[in-house]
Amino acid sequence: MERVAETSLSSRVGTQERILANAEVLFMEHGYEATSLRMITTGASVNLAAVNYHFGSKEELFQAVLTRRLDPLNADRIRRLSELEAKHGANAAPLSDILLAMFLPALQLGRDPTRGGQNFLRLLGRAYVDPAPFIRNLLSQQYSEMIERFKSAFAKALPHLGKEELTMRLHFVMGALAYTLAGTDALKLIATINPHEPHDDSVLLRKLAPFLSAGLQAPATE
Repeated sequence: MERVAETSLSSRVGTQERILANAEVLFMEHGYEATSLRMITTGASVNLAAVNYHFGSKEELFQAVLTRRLDPLNADRIRRLSELEAKHGANAAPLSDILLAMFLPALQLGRDPTRGGQNFLRLLGRAYVDPAPFIRNLLSQQYSEMIERFKSAFAKALPHLGKEELTMRLHFVMGALAYTLAGTDALKLIATINPHEPHDDSVLLRKLAPFLSAGLQAPATE
């Protein structure tokens, strides 16, 4: 009896994983609206009832695809920031180190296909600019704790910025990161300018970080 139960559990996990993995790729390639449940079930070799049973609606499936990668990613960011703040105590942490705490987990995820790799980063980038209200609300919820923690750290490192301007600049930071990781235009540009440069997301982040740092440190406009 126990062996039957274990086999059933393994089958459920296997079905869920196939659905999630295939949905992640399709959402990345086509976006949320253009990806149908039929495309997902065909690629995962399951029927529609399996998707409904394990996840419910298409919205809930998309949420599951995002949160299984995004929750650990943001937890890693918060952990790194906590270690950085503990190191500097009452003093502000260097801006470059705060940016690194935000970017490095994404870079490491992008290099690890078992955690979604570059496909998930590009999916996340597409989701960030998707106009669907439920996706915006989902990302707002998923990012809220991480953003508040980093906002406090950035505020200490950038005392010349008011609360509203800092909030707007951090919005631009997250948007620039998501947009850069979502497409291939930047990689094509790098390849054109310097054909010998490695063509991966580590190069994008290395070139993006100084740009964002300069934007954050610019004089206040208020």
